[in-house]
Order: sequence, then structure tokens, then C-alpha cells
Amino acid sequence: MFYLLKVPSLKFILLGFGNLPELQILLFLVFLVIYTVTMFGNVLIIVLVVADQHLHTPMYYFLGNLSCLETCYTSTFLPRMLANRTISVSGCFAQFYCFCSLAATECYLLAAMSYDRYLAICKPLRYAAMMNGRLFLQLVAGSWMSGFLICVIMMCFMSQLTFCGPNEIDHFFCDFSPMLKLSCSDSSMITLVSFILAFLDLPCPFLLTVTSYVCIIATILRIPSTTGRQKAFSTCSSHLIVVTLFYGTIMIVYMIPKSSNLRALNKVFSVFYTVLTPMLNPLIYSLRNKEVKEALRKVIS
Repeated sequence: MFYLLKVPSLKFILLGFGNLPELQILLFLVFLVIYTVTMFGNVLIIVLVVADQHLHTPMYYFLGNLSCLETCYTSTFLPRMLANRTISVSGCFAQFYCFCSLAATECYLLAAMSYDRYLAICKPLRYAAMMNGRLFLQLVAGSWMSGFLICVIMMCFMSQLTFCGPNEIDHFFCDFSPMLKLSCSDSSMITLVSFILAFLDLPCPFLLTVTSYVCIIATILRIPSTTGRQKAFSTCSSHLIVVTLFYGTIMIVYMIPKSSNLRALNKVFSVFYTVLTPMLNPLIYSLRNKEVKEALRKVIS
């Protein structure tokens, strides 16, 4: 099928995992369960943080923001993936903007959370004074605003693209590379801009996160008692697992060569950071955190 972008009734077709027709019903049920668990788990975390006064600390406010972000993040593409594989051109651009913005916001928010853990472990006596309400709001607001504003620049360039080729996107959501392959416009400028913005979105907050954890681990190793080291590590272990899952899978996806032989592997790893990580985050924080489990017991009782 061939078309021009200016035709208002045009639609893209998201191929997703359509090359596995015998598994379509099973995949539908699996993704439906994942979406249900993700929404329930993240909304539950938000409710617990709001309702329990023992969780009214910067650490859990950050967690509440992360759960809110994961709820929006998953809802960007999973309902569409479950309901209908066709999407309008404008809807595809809107989906990509929401996905790009929320993914960038998560990078900055994870960096802010690692800085919070750095202050709590490396500067415990000054933590309450340094991580006050003003700094918390600045970090959270800066994370959300940075993610959404950076992606506005990308969308300004992408809005200039013209599509005049096949309308099938070989992915389960509207991502940058699959959309760019369908364009017949000169992509040299937008490729350069995307590289610059990707550097701001991924390596910068990633390096901040790694630096924070290098300082945290160095501080923990200097604690003389084993109990003290275990207690200090337990306060950041959940966040460290989340960071590893998110950055590990997202880097694999965007570092894998975009060859036809590895395209299926690319989609599988994309499922990890777009679908599985948002589902696992509430489980990781609730199962490894005594205060969250205590708050959950209060709600249940």
C-alpha cells in the first residue's frame, strides 16, 4: 500500500507479533494479564503512599511518582496492542511522543531517586536538611518537564516527515526507527537530532545514576558491621534492581544492529523494558520493602 501523509484517512498497521498466528490468542491473554497486574500494582503503590503516613517521605514520594509514570507509560501502547493493530498517522505520532516523553522522564526520575539514596546513605546526618520539600519538588518537576520538553524538539522534526511507502510498521508500537523506515523524506537531519537528544535522555541520567551508586557502594563497604552494611544496602537494593532491568534491556534494544535477522530479537527485548519492567516494579518494591508490606497489611486489615 502506498500513500502520502497529507491524506487524512491514512492508517498505519502495527504488525506486532503477527508472524506467530498460532500464538495470537495466547499472546493476547498474556498481555492482558500483564496489563491488569501492572495497573493494579502501580495504582496500589500510589494509594499506599498517599494513605499511609509512614510512607510520607521523599523516598516513597519518588516511588509514587514512578508508579504514576509506569501507569501512563504502559497505557500508551498496551490497550492499542490488545484492541486493534491499526492506528492513524496522527495517533501514531501521539503514541510515539507519549512513549518517548515518559521513557525520558523515567530516566531522569531514576537518576533523582538514586541521588536521594546517595544522600540517605552517604550523608545521613544532613539528609533531612538537604532532601527537603523544595528540593524534592525541583527534582520531580525537573524530571517530568525535561522528558516532555526534550521530546517536543523531536516531534517538531518528525512532523516534517512525508510517508509515501508501505504502511506496515514492524513493531508493536510506534517507535522511532520503524517509523523512519517508512518515510521517503531526507532523514539525515532528524537522525542527527535524535542522536543528540538520545544522548541527553539516556547517557546523562545513566551516568548520574552510576556515579551515585559508586559512592553508595563505597560508603557501604566502609561500614564496619555486617548488620549495618546489610541495612544500608536494603534501602537501595530495590531501586538498584529496577535501574538494572530498565537500563539493561533498553540499551540492548538500541544497541542491537537493526538487521532483518535480529528484528524479532529486538521486539522481544522491547517487551522487557516497555511491558515487563512496569509490571515488576511494584512487585520488587513491595516484596523487598518492609514498610510497604506493613502499609499493605494495614490496608487489607
